[in-house]
Amino acid sequence: MKPQPIVAGLAICALLLAPSCKKDDSTNAGNSNGDASATKILRFSAIPDENTTEQTAKFSKFAEYLSTELNVQAEFVPATDYGASVDKFVNGEIHLAWFGGLTGVQARAEVQGARAIAQGIEDPNYISYFIANAETGLELSDEFPAAIKDMKFTFGSEKSTSGRLMPSFFIEQNTGTDAIKWFTNPVGFSGAHDKTAKLVEAGTFQVGALSYKKYDSMVEKGDLDANKCRIIWKTPPYADYNWTAHPDLEKIFGAGFTDKLQATLIAIDDPALLKALTRSKIIAAKNEDFQAIVDVAKELKLLND
Repeated sequence: MKPQPIVAGLAICALLLAPSCKKDDSTNAGNSNGDASATKILRFSAIPDENTTEQTAKFSKFAEYLSTELNVQAEFVPATDYGASVDKFVNGEIHLAWFGGLTGVQARAEVQGARAIAQGIEDPNYISYFIANAETGLELSDEFPAAIKDMKFTFGSEKSTSGRLMPSFFIEQNTGTDAIKWFTNPVGFSGAHDKTAKLVEAGTFQVGALSYKKYDSMVEKGDLDANKCRIIWKTPPYADYNWTAHPDLEKIFGAGFTDKLQATLIAIDDPALLKALTRSKIIAAKNEDFQAIVDVAKELKLLND
């Protein structure tokens, strides 16, 4: 007997993990075994845009804050890469995530009812830095640095908004050519903003693009020499990072919990917590704030229509 078309389609979806197979209703957000009623732990994660050891340390403070303010058990779950953070959200292994603009829209596209609920006050007007090793002789300019065409260039993660998506968009906007194809040499993907900075500082890559927040914080901490790794161009602004909530929060913790969580995030005034996010204040966010990211991601084939 031939399988029914709908059964066959679901089997293919499960086997291929196709992005177009949107999760309409996840039931395993309560724990890793898929039984939401067995426990009530608020598990959250973040895109690993820096050293994961440092990230785990700083987000453990967020777990303490959320546990205290919401009177629930909160637990940070590290992710190995950007894609893994999205997968954990889509699979219901986490209920809350600190996403970049692109990973946020990818996750929300896969989980019906997912909501962007908070962002840093800086995030609606985020920018990327194009940076260069001092030996290139390049200096900061208001003009797009067309001279980088023949240099060794690296993005960050392939799914990073400030380290790949928007730099690619602005390269294409200024050159009329696909960013990957425009460079004379094959481009690299470092995997994280801090790695991009250190690779350019060392001269392994002559130029690169990364989050302005990560560059500034590394220089401030003394982890990066701004004389060796120079800012050569600042992109126009765009919307970026955000806290995105899984719809299963309402099932696990009760109706209205997502709004309570949003209010708790917005109320953060502890300098240590804000510094961990390199933000000065947390404000409300909604899915519509990131429509421009959706449009660019579709244009660059990084999000399905």
